[in-house]
Amino acid sequence: QVQLVESGGGSVQAGGSLNLSCAASGYGTSSVCMGWFRQAPGKEREGVALMRLSSGNTYYADSVKGRFTISRDNAKNTLYLQMNSLKPEDTAMYYCAARQYCGLINVLPLAYNYWGQGTQVTVSS
Repeated sequence: QVQLVESGGGSVQAGGSLNLSCAASGYGTSSVCMGWFRQAPGKEREGVALMRLSSGNTYYADSVKGRFTISRDNAKNTLYLQMNSLKPEDTAMYYCAARQYCGLINVLPLAYNYWGQGTQVTVSS
């Protein structure tokens, strides 16, 4: 059973930075895609930054390219999302997600089997 625990959310002013962490366990050696989704009130959940762990291939939503960076620490089984130059429109609940037996990166939330509890990011203008 895959377990994901996020941390690192908070409130910042526009232009600031936050670093989210997702501690993962239980996914064994299967090919895994992991990443970050976000959901703002009244909006659909969207893929923000995703990674296929075995290859290191990544996906970024256009809205965050150049500002967000997804990375991993294999020794700690932890996924990170460094968020720079934050904007008010980045305000949302951010979720870590994982999908086992992953071939190509899939950006649809329905493709992911495991989810963390979420961490709130609030950016004020």
